[in-house]
Amino acid sequence: MDTFHSLSCHMVFCPKYRRPVLAGIEDEIGTLLLEKAKELDIQVPGMEIMPEHVHLVVSSTPAYAPQFVVNQLKGFTSRTLRQRHQWLRSRLPTLWTRSYYLGSVGAVSADTVRNYTTNQKKRMSTIISRLKSGVFSCSFL
Repeated sequence: MDTFHSLSCHMVFCPKYRRPVLAGIEDEIGTLLLEKAKELDIQVPGMEIMPEHVHLVVSSTPAYAPQFVVNQLKGFTSRTLRQRHQWLRSRLPTLWTRSYYLGSVGAVSADTVRNYTTNQKKRMSTIISRLKSGVFSCSFL
């Protein structure tokens, strides 16, 4: 009997204290995430790495619970990056916070979530430039 599935999740996780420690190592993080995804036999159709958080769109089989996938990805990247980069060990007790956002992709299309994650940097730079130019203001900045 053949089975067909389409299980996709939008995941977001942040470094401890939401410090912007991911700047400069985005490519390395992306490579590690894809390496672990390949080992788990899951697909990552969308990924955006910001200085203080990571957005992923992940598709997997029903064999893995979504929290298992996110914990595997966070654990592998944390262990590897902290072994490679001493400054991460000295600045943070752990790389990632224990919390994360996990949303199923279904209420909106997978393409919508993928576009959201891949356009995150562009949106943030637009907001920052508008704040600096005074087009709109924000009281907490």
